[in-house]
Amino acid sequence: MPDTIRFERERGLLTLRINRPEKKNALTRAMYSHLAEALKQADTDPEINAVLITGSAECFTAGNDIFDFLQQPPSNLDSPVFHFMLNLLECRKPVIAAVAGAAVGIGTTMLLHCDLVYVSTDARLRMPFVNLGLCPEFGSSLILPRLLGHAKAAQLLLLGEAFSGEQAAAWGIATEALGSGEAALAKAREMALRLEALPAEAVRISKQLMKAPDRELVRKVIEEEGALFTQRLRSPEAMMALSGFIKRH
Repeated sequence: MPDTIRFERERGLLTLRINRPEKKNALTRAMYSHLAEALKQADTDPEINAVLITGSAECFTAGNDIFDFLQQPPSNLDSPVFHFMLNLLECRKPVIAAVAGAAVGIGTTMLLHCDLVYVSTDARLRMPFVNLGLCPEFGSSLILPRLLGHAKAAQLLLLGEAFSGEQAAAWGIATEALGSGEAALAKAREMALRLEALPAEAVRISKQLMKAPDRELVRKVIEEEGALFTQRLRSPEAMMALSGFIKRH
């Protein structure tokens, strides 16, 4: 596997570390493919009891690599990014996230599908889909209004306003906010190892029970959002906004 996604095994814990610091851990099609395959393998590997997704103590992920994204935009639900989404949604093992620094776009929405999320207080989370002429993805248009109410969700999804790790914890998007990136990563690893050591089948069944009532609805919404998202990518609004983003960067 390329070095942009690092595998780390510790007892029954698999850590997936996003490692592209020169690009603020921005995600490419290839990286989505590697993450999707790793989640699929972890789900069926009897020796893996928990998965930890993290970046560095300075940056989680800046979201999609716009240059890579525009060269080969997702055209349907068979694209690597949707494989990643659905494999994370369907993962029966507990998934823990450790977030520090930037968590943009899917860097925020993927947290809605993790079981435990530890963030640094000064992490900066943002979902600027509308700002880029796009629409919400990864079930966020369903999950965030349910979690936060319509008005607060509209602030985050329509205006694309940034919020801190401290706010994420207060709103229930994260489990706990820690004082630094290093502390967030350490706490996530500690809790992941605690989960890994628990009776595996009991953990799996408990997660299944919590997720089951909404699983099919969330999957349907992800697919509906995905279809609209790929349409929006070809819209004049999105092309203008994304071209402007590239010029600024």
